[in-house]
Amino acid sequence: MLTNTCAVKSANPSLTTVKLRPPYLLFVGDECDAVYAKTALGIVQWRRELVAGQLRLHSKAIDLGVPDLSIADAASAGIGSLVIGVAPVGGNIPESWLAVIEDAVKAGLDIVSGLHAKMTDHASLVAAARKSGACLIDVRSPPPRLPVGSGAKRSGKRILMVGTDCAVGKKYSALALEQAMCKAAINATFRATGQTGIMIAGTGIPIDSAVSDFVSGAAELVSPTNDSDHWDVIEGQGSLFHPGYAAVSLGLLHGSQPDAIVMCHDATRTHVAGWPEYSLPTVPECIRLNLHLARRTNPETRCVGVSVNSSGLSESQRKNYLHQLQAETNLPCVDPILDGCDSIVEELMR
Repeated sequence: MLTNTCAVKSANPSLTTVKLRPPYLLFVGDECDAVYAKTALGIVQWRRELVAGQLRLHSKAIDLGVPDLSIADAASAGIGSLVIGVAPVGGNIPESWLAVIEDAVKAGLDIVSGLHAKMTDHASLVAAARKSGACLIDVRSPPPRLPVGSGAKRSGKRILMVGTDCAVGKKYSALALEQAMCKAAINATFRATGQTGIMIAGTGIPIDSAVSDFVSGAAELVSPTNDSDHWDVIEGQGSLFHPGYAAVSLGLLHGSQPDAIVMCHDATRTHVAGWPEYSLPTVPECIRLNLHLARRTNPETRCVGVSVNSSGLSESQRKNYLHQLQAETNLPCVDPILDGCDSIVEELMR
């Protein structure tokens, strides 16, 4: 998982626990599509105080709204970690990145990656880290000996974010919902199931890296037995309608045994991102299938709201869209960043 015995400590070996050295320099590389820069965007949104700047390989790459810094700038400023903020399809490390990452390691910056490909598999990076004392931290490494899902009922309550597609705001929705629940004096904890969520929360399991037989078991570990009044707010992954990633969505749905789900959707998305030949389901259709399959392990599962990424709409379009969607679903429909999640919390507590 890492070189050098720093930056990772775990009180619970069943979870991937990370301790990152701030401040962070977010590596954007040459990525121009926000869908694939969601790690960097999520960290800026939820941990802005820890971000010192961004490293882009050209000016057309995604701009996170933070200062552009070079490796030399970062080293002289005392930046602790270079965080790989993009996730290309397949999760591999492009050759064009390696020289820059190696320079960062040589300068003493820890490298934090959520890619499927491991930094520790590159001999040049490992050698540079041993010499500089920097850490190579591969967050997307599930703990060993994950169990098969038991399906056994456990105490505590759970609400899971599900989606019409990947990268529609499931992590943002979970974080915003946890924030609203805590504000309402509800005992709630965000539970991370992806690399960015783990970086934000400091703990979790990268569900999409678990062997398929053990995905539901991993989901059970993410949201274990708890107090009867405690809510786990679980970050979702993928979509049941996704031609590539539906399997992880189903395993997470069964293992979470959610008491409630929140449907997440991008208002401007019409086709599966990266799979343009596949159109998206309607929101009501997606709610129906998720409820049908969720009720295999929790017959009482209900949908309590729709969380919409409306960033591609004007204000008038946003209001009309949410109003129409609410009429279609008979559920509170909000953009969690612009509207908050209070109405979903009210529905959850009914």
